[in-house]
Amino acid sequence: MIRSAFPLVSLRPFHARRSALAAAALLALAGSASAQTTLAAPAQRITDQAIHADLQAYERTQGRIQALNDGGRPVRDYHLSKAQCWLDVSFHEYTRNDRSDFPQQALAESEKLIAGMEAGQSPLPMDTPLVNNAKHLRDDLWQRLRALQGTPGFMCAQQKAACGEVELVHAGNEFNQQQWRHSKPYIQIAEDLVNDAEAAARQCDAGPAAPQAVGPLVANVLFEFDRDRYQGIRTYSLESIDRALATIQAEGRRLRHVQLVGHADRMQGRGFDYNQALSERRARTVRELLAGRGVAPAMIDFSYVGDTRQVQQCAGVTPRAALLECLLPNRRVEVRFELE
Repeated sequence: MIRSAFPLVSLRPFHARRSALAAAALLALAGSASAQTTLAAPAQRITDQAIHADLQAYERTQGRIQALNDGGRPVRDYHLSKAQCWLDVSFHEYTRNDRSDFPQQALAESEKLIAGMEAGQSPLPMDTPLVNNAKHLRDDLWQRLRALQGTPGFMCAQQKAACGEVELVHAGNEFNQQQWRHSKPYIQIAEDLVNDAEAAARQCDAGPAAPQAVGPLVANVLFEFDRDRYQGIRTYSLESIDRALATIQAEGRRLRHVQLVGHADRMQGRGFDYNQALSERRARTVRELLAGRGVAPAMIDFSYVGDTRQVQQCAGVTPRAALLECLLPNRRVEVRFELE
């Protein structure tokens, strides 16, 4: 992550993996808006002069974001956050010697938003393009992010939502270049940001005129391939259930209802009916798990859809072990805690 030398614009302090730009000492002054930046071609990034010129370009872009913040646009603003996060992922991949067009295109998205804010454009675009033909991964997370927009609580969730969208694009770019193993960390970052955005929206005081709707809390329990019992659950997804229950208590919410939906991946070696039954057994296992954690069984409903709702396609992933790991998000039970 880019660590801005300007503390108000250090939008993502929770991901220390991108701290390198702090060492670059952001020297540019605000107001240095110019034509779109063109980074040195990858083959030319072999001299100190070329790299120094590119670092100065990143510094100038960070300075423009700082100037917008100094001028009154808050850090929590969706478009300021998104400009920062596009800059973050561009610089991150630049420093990893990404030879594709991703660093350039991500930087261009940051600069487009910056230019619009500098010009006072309204409304600013809310779309998030899949730059460099990034793979569209985890449609479930995209849907959850879209659902936040237009809700009263979105005003408190803008920063996390914006960065979650950018990280999904980042993950899709990594998937295209180096497959699932390299995209997985960024998917996890995106999922954490979506969860944080939803929590921020639930706790948001949007003012007395705003409707006091409380959105659901969502968790996913993931299963190993062809497994449906407790022992087949991926450990960290059990932690997501415990975090969700702890969040309900911490936020002082009342649990009204729990809806479970069981899923299977697309590996249909034993047929469609087998996957339907497998997804049902998984949903029943999670119902038992929740009951064991104190949730009244009468509050829990479940359904199952087999392999009809894949959130991750994993086309072309090989060998088989890598494919099964890539398909893990499809082997899930969605848990929606409806709150009051």
